[in-house]
Amino acid sequence: MSENQASYPIATMCRLLGVSSSGYYAWSKRVPSRRAHADAVLIPYIRAAHSASYGTYGAPRVHAELVAQGIRVSRKRIARLMAAAGLAGVSRRKCMCTTVRGNARQAPDLVERQFTADKPNLLWVADITYVPTATGFLYLAVVLDAYSRRIVGWSMASTLATRLVLDALDMALAMRRPNGVIHHSDQGSQYTSIAFGQRCRDARVRPSMGSVGDAYDNAMCESFFATIECELLDRRRFKSQADARMAIFEFIEGFYNRRRRHSALGYLSPVAYEQRHAVDPDPHQPASVLAAVKDKPCGRPEAVLDGGCARRLVTSAGRDGRMAPPGAEQKNGVKEEDEMTSHYGA
Repeated sequence: MSENQASYPIATMCRLLGVSSSGYYAWSKRVPSRRAHADAVLIPYIRAAHSASYGTYGAPRVHAELVAQGIRVSRKRIARLMAAAGLAGVSRRKCMCTTVRGNARQAPDLVERQFTADKPNLLWVADITYVPTATGFLYLAVVLDAYSRRIVGWSMASTLATRLVLDALDMALAMRRPNGVIHHSDQGSQYTSIAFGQRCRDARVRPSMGSVGDAYDNAMCESFFATIECELLDRRRFKSQADARMAIFEFIEGFYNRRRRHSALGYLSPVAYEQRHAVDPDPHQPASVLAAVKDKPCGRPEAVLDGGCARRLVTSAGRDGRMAPPGAEQKNGVKEEDEMTSHYGA
């Protein structure tokens, strides 16, 4: 009404809207309530927390951020104020399948979907995803510690060669120096290659692989890829692979590991979670199996990639990891792996 009072009389608008003129004038002169004043004070803090997360946080994480700053406020109130201010968290895109399974021998599943660990360096999960850029696809391989969900190793390359996963594993080994850690992945040709199996054996890493066509067998790493796709890749268009490399580096090392709040960690970041629990992993303490291991065909409790006993191959179609664009495996992965991958015939 105040916006249109230059064109129409207040009394006429009040009569058409079914309100009294005295009620309108009383409302227009009324000072804001204490609650409205408190809401106005809260909104800048909410905007700051949302902006610091690169616009990715929804009400639960914004609430955790404000509580960490000593501001006592309910989560529903933050949700209401965010909606009024036009602020919202990001949502995840649909997953796409990307990796083509190799014909080499795979390792047994030592995890059985039990992605829990009592301390660091008991269980690592690993996978590969792709990043679209204007100059072609960039491939990202990561190694994630199941204890704190911290990315302890990562690597980027323009091809799907085995060197991609070896570099990620080498970074994780240099950072954490484990002894007997379980390394869980899908059955992609990079993870079943002779070079990767030899590196695991040399570093006393116990390889583990999920079944074919079931994303839940590597759900924790899939969850990380869904996060980075939702909070970074879907919101950016990269002109070059160099731009994508820099953005991914800043996301992993500057935001995800050190600042991003995880609901499964009590809304702490991976680094803060490890610091709060003050766990100093003993590099000489071997990792234990996190779940009951299925009986292997040859009765051995553990196996390596090129050992004497292998899991029965599962022929069901579907995802066995993350997908590569059409033709990427033939162009970049398979031909380059001919000399590195062991193919077992009948």
